[in-house]
Amino acid sequence: MIAAILIGRKGSTGLPGKNTMDLEGHPMAWWPMNAAHETPAIDRIYVSTDDPAIVEIAREFGAEIIERPAHLASNRALGEDAYVHAHEAISLSGVVPEMYVLLMANAVTVSPEQLTHGIDVMRRNPDLDSAVTVSRYNMWSPLRARHETVEGILMPFVPFDTFGDPATLDCDRDSQGDVWFADMGTSIVRPCNLTQLDEGLLPQKWMGQRIHPIKNEGGLDVDYAFQVPQANWWLRTNRPEHCR
Repeated sequence: MIAAILIGRKGSTGLPGKNTMDLEGHPMAWWPMNAAHETPAIDRIYVSTDDPAIVEIAREFGAEIIERPAHLASNRALGEDAYVHAHEAISLSGVVPEMYVLLMANAVTVSPEQLTHGIDVMRRNPDLDSAVTVSRYNMWSPLRARHETVEGILMPFVPFDTFGDPATLDCDRDSQGDVWFADMGTSIVRPCNLTQLDEGLLPQKWMGQRIHPIKNEGGLDVDYAFQVPQANWWLRTNRPEHCR
């Protein structure tokens, strides 16, 4: 049995109300729930939330609601803790999933085809810990990252010699090869990833150590208003049948 877990809370500060704002004719949280609903291999959908509006959307898909406690719905709460809480609630109900399909209410850039591919890869390769949607953002290579000093000066975020001989580096965005970022569309994981969370790689420890890339284009989780047009573009490009 494969279960999807979607998390989403009410109190976003970066983009208030983002999880239920309209994207291409549907609330944001509707899109990942629909992707899970249209994936034949997914047997159950669970939604962990403190938001009555998300609960209403979840009912459209027959999802089971896990009440997200207040301490896991604050600005400082981590998504990994919400997933662990959901896993514990599912386990207490007597359900033992083969895998979890982890979703976020503000990450709409995921399709049933990607979920099906990830599940198939995980079933064929028992040595994998997870299959994760990733997007290529070469322009955000760590080589280009900077931090601001107390004096207000920009300095390399990562020492240049991390990348080899600094004399061989240049400003071309592709100079370090492809740079893949987990875009939060989905993480398909084994339950042990959540019971042994501290063994996983930072920053998303639920992905474990051996991670298969489900290659996406332009994927992201929406946290700011400037990201909304990109999410709309992705939906029109990849899921036009549901756009209004």
